[in-house]
This record gives sequence, structure tokens and C-alpha cells, in this order.
Amino acid sequence: MTNRWQDGRKTLVVGAGKSGIAAARTLARLGAAVTLCDTKTLEDLPFRKELEAAGVVLHGGGYPSLREGGFREVVMSPGVPLTVPPAREAQEQGLAITGELEIAYCLSLAPFIAITGTNGKTTTTSLVGAILKAAGRNPFVGGNIGQPLVEEAQRLTADRWVVAEVSSFQLETTDQFHPRASLILNITPDHLDRHGDMENYRAIKARIFRNQGSEDITVLNYDDPLVRTLAADCRSRVLFFSRLQKMEHGAYVDGGMIRFAGPEGDMAVAAVDRLQIKGAHNVENALAACALTVGLGIAPAVVAQAMIDFQPVEHRMEPVGTVEGVAYVNDSKGTNPDASIKAIESYDRPVILIAGGKNKGSDFSELAEIIKKRVKAVVLVGQAAPVLEAALRKAGVEAIKLVDTFDATVLEAAQMAEPGDVVLLSPACASLDMFPNYEVRGQVFKDLVRQLARDRRAEKDRPPC
Repeated sequence: MTNRWQDGRKTLVVGAGKSGIAAARTLARLGAAVTLCDTKTLEDLPFRKELEAAGVVLHGGGYPSLREGGFREVVMSPGVPLTVPPAREAQEQGLAITGELEIAYCLSLAPFIAITGTNGKTTTTSLVGAILKAAGRNPFVGGNIGQPLVEEAQRLTADRWVVAEVSSFQLETTDQFHPRASLILNITPDHLDRHGDMENYRAIKARIFRNQGSEDITVLNYDDPLVRTLAADCRSRVLFFSRLQKMEHGAYVDGGMIRFAGPEGDMAVAAVDRLQIKGAHNVENALAACALTVGLGIAPAVVAQAMIDFQPVEHRMEPVGTVEGVAYVNDSKGTNPDASIKAIESYDRPVILIAGGKNKGSDFSELAEIIKKRVKAVVLVGQAAPVLEAALRKAGVEAIKLVDTFDATVLEAAQMAEPGDVVLLSPACASLDMFPNYEVRGQVFKDLVRQLARDRRAEKDRPPC
């Protein structure tokens, strides 16, 4: 474990979200002179008293000058783009720019498994964690999945594992980050409002394996050309996964079975129909987790049982309940068009889609074509609703209802739905126009569904006049 902060290194942490607070608290504990800043005021900041007691200086309502503050390092929270003044000033002055993921790696004795991709990260990260736990590897699962890594990583011993969901925002600020195993699930258009174009987005995703060597493993999606062709840039051992083709090195599907092909031969692992996570995209997630964990030496029988036992993660194709014969599903984690397409394609019965939120520079034309073919009706809400409506109208979709508030979405969808239908929240957009994150959006959706169930029961129980 290295500690370059023990000499009172003046460090500016930019962004006072969960990641920034965790980084500031950790660096202060390690001996750094930390300032935590944000454009918002910090009077009501969680852990404010604790941070101030640890010596962290809070700077709200803007950014301090790096030169005047004498800062030697800038730590960027993942949600803050590298175009803000502190990042630009640091680049001009040749100062180190880092992030919470990089710091966690530098402090950890435990090896890292890092998982990225546009979609499926949370499910696959959780599944890999479940497999390692079943194998007695005692993993810590965190990162972009919700729990910052930096505070826990320094406490882990070398016999533990870190299973990290890693976003492109986190990878932007890595330098020495070197996971023992890395996995790229897919690369589809997302966050182009921040990354500019697909070439840059792909290059940032590829940073996950750039420090790996021949003793390490990289798992890539053979069915995704943007991912498959990254194999040429890997110095590590590459394993593929594919839902569509047989693999000589990796995991694939044949005859309804997930199989793994490796140095010890080709073996059946688990039947697809025994998985509790449903849909083609979840088969891909299971294949990816299988390739990675069997590739790391975990017994296929252990992998199989862990995959069979694994439950859907919260906010990702999460069944909420059935009200008057209509199933309600929370896919709030579906924050881009590709994720929503995969969610829609998981159903062979009528879907009422709830979509909208903050647009991340996405093109909704492909989603609109899928909705035209497979969705019964759409309820739109949020900042992106007019853009989504325009794309849907252009594709010939007519059953569209715009609502002003998120609270109105479930009631409108319920009025359109009939027994046997699915009401699916899969927004294809970020949550930040109405909610602090997709988790809160998903929880509100679940609360609305439960309230709907209570109201409908009350109506049935009401005596006739």
C-alpha cells in the first residue's frame, strides 16, 4: 500500500457526492490537507461535522483557485466532467488528476476484478461477486454499483478480492489502475454529451485493461464488434463470451446450455432456463460472469449453482408486483436507449413503457422502431419527453401519453393496461432532471405501484352505496 498523502499533500476533491465525500474522508485520514468543493452550497452536506473534525476544508458555491490554494493534486468525482475549471487548471499546471477508483487501487492489497460496459454492469458485477462468495473468496463488491471503494479497499487483505463496477467516468482518471481480471460487456452509444463521440468513448472503456499483462485476464464480448476488436490491443490472456457463436476460448451457448471452453476442454456449466435473471441480455451477463470466474479457476459446478441461485438486482428488470393482472417491472437502471431496447425485447406480451428523463445526447430512432413493433403504449415524462415524442411520432407510434410529473406515470400506464400486460419503467434516459439518481427514481416507481395496489384493493373492499 502506497501513501503519497502522508506528508500533508494539499489535495482538492471536486464534487461532494458519495464518491467525493469518501475520497475526502479517506485522504484526510491518510494525512493529506484536503479541500472538498462543489458548485452547490455545502451547509447541509452529509457527514459535514465529521469531515470538518477530520480537517477537511469545505468550499461550496464554486471552485477555489489551484494556484492560490497551493494544491498539488486534484481528485475528480466521477460525475464531474474534466472540463470544469479545476481540471483545466490542473492540466495547464501539470498537476496530477486522479479519481476515487485510482486511489482505491493504490491503497488496496487485494486484487481487483473490474467490470465495465454500457449496459449490464450492475447485474454482472453482482453475479461475479455472488460466484466468488460461493467459492469462498470473500469478495468486496462496490464501485459504480453504489458503494465507493476507497474506504473499504485499504482495509482488505491480500487474500480478499475487490469486484468493482467501473464506469467510463471513473476510467477517465485512472493511471496505474491494474485489475487482475477485466471485463467489457458491450459498447453502445451513451454519455456522448460528455465523451464527444464513440471513438473516444471506446478508448476510455479500453483503459480498463491497458496496464494488464500476460498473467492477467481480459473478458470481451465477441458479439459486439466494438468490443471484440479490442482483443488486438490486449497484452493479457483474452477470453470471449458469445450468445451467438461457439467459442474456442471462453463461454458460449449451445443447445440451451452455457458452456466454457478452455485448456481443460469444453464443458457444460448451467442450463439457460434455470437462470432466474431473464432475457437475452441477462444470458450475455451470465456468459460474461462464467467466462471470467471459470477463467480465474473457480470450479464450474460452483459457478453453475451460484448463477442458478442468483436473483435479479434492484432497479434492473426487477419485478415489483402484479395489480389486477398487470405486471409492473422496475428497470430504472435502463438509462440509455440500448438498455431499454433489451428490456422491451425480454417480453413476449404487450408492454406499456414508461420512459423519459434527462437526455445524455442519445439518438432515440432505433428505440422508436422497436417501440413501434413491440410496445402497446408509451407514457413519457421529464426533460427528454419532447425529443422522445418526436422520434416516436416519426416512427409512426401513436399511442403516446405525456405527463407533467413522475407521480402521474404509473396511474396513466395502469389506465392503458389490461390483464396480461407489462408496465415497464425503462426510461432510456438519466434521472437527473427529477431525481438525484436512478435508485431514487426506481424506489419512487415501486412506491407508486404499491400505492396503486392499495388503492385498487380499497376500491374493491368499499361497500356499495
